[in-house]
Amino acid sequence: MISGETTRIKGLVLAGGKSMRMGQDKGMMLWHGVPQRYYMADMLRTLCEEVLISCREDQASEMDHNYSTLTDNPEYEGSGPTAAILSAFEKYPDATWLVVACDLPLLDKDTLQYLIEKRNATSIATTFESPHDGLPEPLITIWEPASYKILKAKLAEGFKCPRKVLINNPSTILIPPYPGVLINSNTPEDVEKVNIILGRQTTSI
Repeated sequence: MISGETTRIKGLVLAGGKSMRMGQDKGMMLWHGVPQRYYMADMLRTLCEEVLISCREDQASEMDHNYSTLTDNPEYEGSGPTAAILSAFEKYPDATWLVVACDLPLLDKDTLQYLIEKRNATSIATTFESPHDGLPEPLITIWEPASYKILKAKLAEGFKCPRKVLINNPSTILIPPYPGVLINSNTPEDVEKVNIILGRQTTSI
């Protein structure tokens, strides 16, 4: 296994979703006192040499200027997270990307540090097994440069979900040390569950 220090890692926060099920922008929810997209970016800054927030064109103008942003290549419109990952590789083709969704209110630095320490740079990606369904979790993943061509080829075939790339190609899948931190918050019902775990109410802007 190759050390995570052999290649510097850049961070990518996925915050460009329309949050239709939530009914409000998930990236602006105040789980930790600041908008979640910035909270996640700040966490990644402690682990990565550079961090970008992936957002839509209409979000870019309202982003805090202290954070660097990346909008999707128009070629990939409607392709979800895969579009963000491909666009990141096209900006920095030789980079390794630690990709994290913004809808993970319980995700912590220790878990991401563990992922980096266990990174296998000889596979296309290093990821966690989801405690929910046992499948690889593509939105808490270290994507190696070799994954770019595979992701793009699968998208051309109509596969928009990066999970299928992890399932069908040589990737390293880890058991998360703290499975509970991988809980997604996509709906108001999810918010209630996370609030119970946090023992408080959550507000949004």
